[in-house]
Amino acid sequence: MKQNVIDDYNLLSGQQKAAILMMSLDEDKSAAIFALMDDEEIKELSVIMASLGKVNSNVVEQLFAEFNDKLSSAGTLIGTYESTERLLSKAMDKERVASIMEEIRGPAGRTMWDKLGNVNEHVLANYLKNEYPQTIAVILSKIRPEHAAKVIALLPENFAMEIVMRMLRMDSVQKEVLDGLEKTLRKEFMSNLSKSTRRDSHELIADIFNSLDRGTETRFMDALEDRNPESAERVKSLMFTFEDLVRVDSQGIQILLRNIDKDKLAIALKGSSDTIKDLFFSNMSSRAGKIIKEDMEAMGPVRLRDVEEAQLYIVNTTKELSNAGEIVISEGKDSDEMIY
Repeated sequence: MKQNVIDDYNLLSGQQKAAILMMSLDEDKSAAIFALMDDEEIKELSVIMASLGKVNSNVVEQLFAEFNDKLSSAGTLIGTYESTERLLSKAMDKERVASIMEEIRGPAGRTMWDKLGNVNEHVLANYLKNEYPQTIAVILSKIRPEHAAKVIALLPENFAMEIVMRMLRMDSVQKEVLDGLEKTLRKEFMSNLSKSTRRDSHELIADIFNSLDRGTETRFMDALEDRNPESAERVKSLMFTFEDLVRVDSQGIQILLRNIDKDKLAIALKGSSDTIKDLFFSNMSSRAGKIIKEDMEAMGPVRLRDVEEAQLYIVNTTKELSNAGEIVISEGKDSDEMIY
């Protein structure tokens, strides 16, 4: 997975500026600032710090210029969970640091109920099926109705109806009970959830679809597009990446070149490997190749987002041409070898 790169200072939010400033200060100075904040402020800032990714040095320089204080050595910064945790450890005890890191690594949300509302319904239902009906009734009453509906639909029918009846009879829940339940959920469920390294579901589906024959894959993908176009697009991109174009033969690349925008190709190639560059340049005339190379040099630095969008456009065009039978994408198996 590609790392985010922040290279445009004008696109930074106030929170991102604060996070970059904290990351670029001496650890002792950052720790002193953290010590002046409350837990919610620390959590909010820590979330941004941990998700910064790579920050180009020119962005750091502009940030310090805004605060009228030049940075003597503005190097590239990389905000990670580990560096954030190290900074927090300078200002507070281990238990408080562990609690904050658990919060920012877990599902998004300011409260425990917000976080539960962002947990996949299958994961949540699998956990709740071992709880008492009354406990589940309280939990489902605190999350969004649409999410509660998805969870309850996954539970055994008789058990689910028992929970529904408890919810119907439930009066206001005492604060002490809710506090105790939140503490238990944080300790037994959210902590384990945040520490687990679950595989992305779209990657799993992409691998499954890749293993299907073309006809079956098409049927399943069409059905997925009808139900959830965004997920279908994500699975498609995971099934066939820009670097996978090496699976297309020379004739296929030449057909592809006749069907894509050359400006987008130049942008896409800016972020590709030398192998992919050679693949395209070897399948176009020297004059056409020269023009593309000149365009790539003339455009200078390109935002990562623009490169990824251009590559996705070419990947989708490749899939469309493949589905139309105009080009062949090799599966990389012996059965795909050509016999002459």
